[in-house]
Amino acid sequence: MFNQPENISFQLPAWINLCADTYRTTTDLSERMKFVIAAAARNVEENTGGPFAAAIFEIETGKLISLGANLVATRKLSILHAEMVAITVAQRILGTYDLGASGTPDYELITSVEPCAMCAGAIPWSGVRHVATGALGEDATAIGFDEGAKPEDWIKEFENRDIKVSSGIEREAARQVLQNYIEGGGHLYSSREG
Repeated sequence: MFNQPENISFQLPAWINLCADTYRTTTDLSERMKFVIAAAARNVEENTGGPFAAAIFEIETGKLISLGANLVATRKLSILHAEMVAITVAQRILGTYDLGASGTPDYELITSVEPCAMCAGAIPWSGVRHVATGALGEDATAIGFDEGAKPEDWIKEFENRDIKVSSGIEREAARQVLQNYIEGGGHLYSSREG
């Protein structure tokens, strides 16, 4: 008899809410990025996932809506990239699949590293109006991560969908988290392991 689970869920690491509590609301993009990069570093330090974090903020006020981290290896689900986690949590908190719905504040996704192919496909459907990235995709591939096949000019594709992109914000700090991860023996997971 076929026995598929009726409910799929994942648990966020305990440190996520503690980290979120340290955020001081700011409209300064660099400060919000520093917060997200610190969360990526904490994810590595706590051994709860890869060197990536992302968050959803209200653009106008800088209010934090959700904080996500990469949980792929620890939760054994390939879709649990930091961006996907942050979007999912924000949608649950706000009670909508459309973070760009009429009558709601404009939201942004801040991510410690440029989105991979999967996340670049999901972000436009999330409804966010701005995406800010720290490290570049080439920084992730330089240490061995596979970013997948996304449009060569993904920024233009986002902008064609009325999603503003700010790239390379605090890039060196974000790149250092990636470097620390690999130098510390971090696991380079992919679908083609072993």
